[in-house]
Amino acid sequence: MTASRRHLLARATCALALGTALSPFSPFTLLASTAHAADKPLVLGFSQVGAESEWRTANSNSIKDAAKQAGITLKFADAQQKQENQVKAIRSFIAQKVDVIAFSPVVESGWDTVLREAKNAKIPVILTDRAVKVSDPSLYVTFIGSDFVEEGRKAARWLIDWAKQNAPTGDVNIVELQGTVGSAPALDRKRGFEEVIKADPRLKIVRSQSGDFTRAKGKEVMEAFLKAKDKKIHVLFAHNDDMAIGAIQAIEEAGLKPAKDIAIVSIDGVRGAFQAMAAGKLNVTVECNPMLGPQLMQLARDVVAGKPVAKRITTEEGVFTADVAAKELPNRKY
Repeated sequence: MTASRRHLLARATCALALGTALSPFSPFTLLASTAHAADKPLVLGFSQVGAESEWRTANSNSIKDAAKQAGITLKFADAQQKQENQVKAIRSFIAQKVDVIAFSPVVESGWDTVLREAKNAKIPVILTDRAVKVSDPSLYVTFIGSDFVEEGRKAARWLIDWAKQNAPTGDVNIVELQGTVGSAPALDRKRGFEEVIKADPRLKIVRSQSGDFTRAKGKEVMEAFLKAKDKKIHVLFAHNDDMAIGAIQAIEEAGLKPAKDIAIVSIDGVRGAFQAMAAGKLNVTVECNPMLGPQLMQLARDVVAGKPVAKRITTEEGVFTADVAAKELPNRKY
């Protein structure tokens, strides 16, 4: 081959390579386009119950922090403990065409219609912290959170052991501060607690009323319990720590000693509960871990990627008594 022909061939090869590289249908362009799509931040719409307790604040902060660290765009809506606000938020997320919707439902029922709207829009839904009752389980992809029934059982098991040591004879009168009426934790914690205390017929719930998971309402309801003097109160079972802390104030104002005159068992394991235990004002708290953010972000990524996920994901939690509170307090993240 002459030098002239080699030169022409080289120029033709170069032109072909250049043309291929610049073509909108070239492998390079398609690869870059795919990479750009992959780089687009995942958008997660999250509807939170509200800010009714220390636990909820920690839960919200965990979700916001985890989204930021994961590079996920978070659209966060506070429902102020109203179901209608959550329904509006979910419909707003659908209209905005987010990639995933997650929410912690204020109550168990009444979600079929809006969740069907999300399914029709092909937007997957993840439940966090609380479950729902729906006619079609395919309306949500997965649920991550605590086993509320087991939390109630743990509280009751502690109480049975306490009663054997501290009230070996006679009835043990229990007053109960329930959570928000119709909410999954209120229903399930009550069910688990009652299931276990049946083993000891001396343990009797003499009064039960909602404190709406708030400190102020817990104090108010406990004041009413204390004013009804027909039955001596031996034990308070509070569905969360904030209500228990409010009740402690009511007990002290009534001239009684919390954790001594009235034993107190509550659920959540927030820092305030550990402080109360260290001060000798609370007997035990059953942990309910609010730090769900990192797991939620990973679940959102997996769901969008089409990876299989479990229908129910339960968090690991413990039981903390007053004798370990001072040692454990520095380790609490919420």
